[in-house]
Amino acid sequence: MNILALVIAALALLLSVPAYAIVGGGVPSAEGIGRSVITIVGARGNFCTGALIAPKLVLTAAHCVQPGAVYKIVEYGTDRQPQLQDVKNVAIHPAFNIQAMTDHRATADVALLQLETSPNGKTAAVLGAPQIPIVGGSRFTIAGIGVTIRGEGGTGGTVRVAGLVVTGQPGTLQIRLVDPVGQGARLGLGACTGDSGGPVFEDRHGGPAIVGVVSWSTGPNGSAGCGGLTGVTPLTLYRDWILQTARQWGSGL
Repeated sequence: MNILALVIAALALLLSVPAYAIVGGGVPSAEGIGRSVITIVGARGNFCTGALIAPKLVLTAAHCVQPGAVYKIVEYGTDRQPQLQDVKNVAIHPAFNIQAMTDHRATADVALLQLETSPNGKTAAVLGAPQIPIVGGSRFTIAGIGVTIRGEGGTGGTVRVAGLVVTGQPGTLQIRLVDPVGQGARLGLGACTGDSGGPVFEDRHGGPAIVGVVSWSTGPNGSAGCGGLTGVTPLTLYRDWILQTARQWGSGL
């Protein structure tokens, strides 16, 4: 199967049936922060979320765009038919360690995509970093196009948002979020397959700002799956790299 066919196959999974939510009942958000959310598909059949942070610049997770595959951005016309847009350049943070991410340990799970053209109907979000110190109970909003039922790709493809709260001992390397109701002990709101790379927003006086990206998820009580913990890579240590890479590409932020 050629590269284009693989990408189309990944796309078909997203469009095969209507989507319902980020797991746990996330709210649809085609407007507001949802206007910055981007769908990324790869030649290996994977799909991830990204966020537009400049007219031709997408922020996502490093594990979503590993070397050795071709990646495309999905756009939708007025008839809702998908169109694939080329990615011009990919930059992965040099400190990223995929084994650490797989083990749910902190790593520089951050990447940038430079697009050939600006996506239609999308608006760049404000880039920031979490306000320090981050404390337990602090609220963040995640956004993504991932599945609502683990293992069922067709339940993904619609931008959804969910409000989660900080649990454990957050820091500049990793933040763990849970549903404020279930607190990660029972199935609730959370990221799932396809939400990786999705933006994590913090409310500011001037409006929401992206302060992290979604890196991983677990089921309740740390089990395999979704709806328990949502692991976030905060941008505290990586914002300068993002700005520097953007300048090298001629993309102003």
